[in-house]
Amino acid sequence: MSSDALSDLENKIDQLVKLSERLSKENAGLRQRESGLLKEKGQLMEKTEQARSRVESMIARLKTLNPEA
Repeated sequence: MSSDALSDLENKIDQLVKLSERLSKENAGLRQRESGLLKEKGQLMEKTEQARSRVESMIARLKTLNPEA
């Protein structure tokens, strides 16, 4: 293999290593973001359930105040 071919191969390998490192960092960031979004989703689902429960409770109380309805 000629010196130029080896140099080209080294450059390509360096580029692949840099790309791999960049993609690994990006992947870690995306996993962290996903984790945060899943946590936020859980919190929102809990708040929605609490609101639904309060609304159902208010409806039940209103029905007891107006039994003809």
